[in-house]
Amino acid sequence: MTHTYVLISGAWHGGWAWRPVAEHLRAQGHLVLTPTLPGLADGDDPTAHNLVDVSDFLVNLIDQHDLDDVTLVGHSWGGYPMTAAVPKLLARLREVVYWSAFVPTEGASLLDEVPPHYVELFTALAEASGTDSVTLPLEVWQQAFMQDATDAVQRLVHTLLVPQPMNYFRQPVDPVDFQAIGLPVRYLVSQEDVALPPGEYAWTPRFPDRLGVAPEFVPGSHEACFTQPKALAEALTRRSAETP
Repeated sequence: MTHTYVLISGAWHGGWAWRPVAEHLRAQGHLVLTPTLPGLADGDDPTAHNLVDVSDFLVNLIDQHDLDDVTLVGHSWGGYPMTAAVPKLLARLREVVYWSAFVPTEGASLLDEVPPHYVELFTALAEASGTDSVTLPLEVWQQAFMQDATDAVQRLVHTLLVPQPMNYFRQPVDPVDFQAIGLPVRYLVSQEDVALPPGEYAWTPRFPDRLGVAPEFVPGSHEACFTQPKALAEALTRRSAETP
C-alpha cells in the first residue's frame, strides 16, 4: 500500500535535503512532498517571516494539494513548525514522525532547548550578520552534524546551506498532546547524532518522553538524509507496512 509523505527540513536546509530519501520513497510508489519553508530558499530575507508564517505555509500546502492520510515528518528544528501545524491539519493526518527533532514544550523556544555554547554561538553570529540570521560554521557542521561523511562531501553540502532566521530560534510554539487527540506519533533518532551532545541536552530520552513513546533508532548522523537515506526511508515506511 502506498502513502503520502510531507517531509519538513531542519534549520539551514531546504526541501532539496530530502531528495535522497524522497527518491527511495517514490520508488515504492509513495507520494512525497519536500517543501522549502519560507525564509529558507536561496536569497530569502531572513527577517521576513515568523514561525506562524511557516506553520501556515505547511497548512496551506497540504490544503492546496488536497492531501489526506498524510504522514508528516519533521527533522531537527522542523519539529517546531510541524508541531504548530498539526492542530490545523488533524483531519488530513495519518501520523506524525519526529526524526532527531525538537518536540516543543510550553513556552520554550529552540534557544531554551540547546546547550549554552550553541546559544552563545547563534547569538553572536546573528548579531554580526546584519540580517539577524545564523550561518552555520563549517567546523560545527563537520564535527557535530555530518561527521559520518567524507571531508569532500561535508564541504559540498555545507555550501548549499542557507542562513537560518534567528527569529525562528527565539519563538516557542504550543505543544500538542498526541494521546489526547488520538493521532499516532513516533520519534526516530539517528544513532550517531551528536548535533545535541550526550547528557542533559541529548535528543533522548527527553523528546520521546514528551511524546510518551519509545525512541526508534536509525543509522547515521544528524544528516542521515544524505548519508543513510535508504535506512531512513525504510524506517519511515515501517509503520506504513504495519498498519492499513
